[in-house]
Amino acid sequence: MFELSIKGDIASAHFLRGYDGPCKDLHGHTWKIEVAVRSEKLDEIGLVIDFRVIKEKLRSFLKNIDHVCLNDLAYFKENNPSSENIARYIYKEFAPDCKPLKIVRVTVWESDSSNVSYFE
Repeated sequence: MFELSIKGDIASAHFLRGYDGPCKDLHGHTWKIEVAVRSEKLDEIGLVIDFRVIKEKLRSFLKNIDHVCLNDLAYFKENNPSSENIARYIYKEFAPDCKPLKIVRVTVWESDSSNVSYFE
């Protein structure tokens, strides 16, 4: 079994509904995103996937949530845009772009010292 991971980032604003503290107000982060995929097989030249290919797929996907107020997106109107929900959103929505590989984990760093991972 092979596990490959790639990283990207987004700079977006959000506010947490129902939160009693400063994060209830509009503010921004530069979130670092790591996506790990798994494969049992390698291709004919010994790769899970070309890093360049999957990094471009992630870059393209993240453009939709970069430099926006996350609260304005349909998913985050129903789900508070916490780091936890951002990780779950990326896991669920980016999965089709990764097929036939399976995402095994998405990790989101809100800061250099705080991160959360979502996996199923």
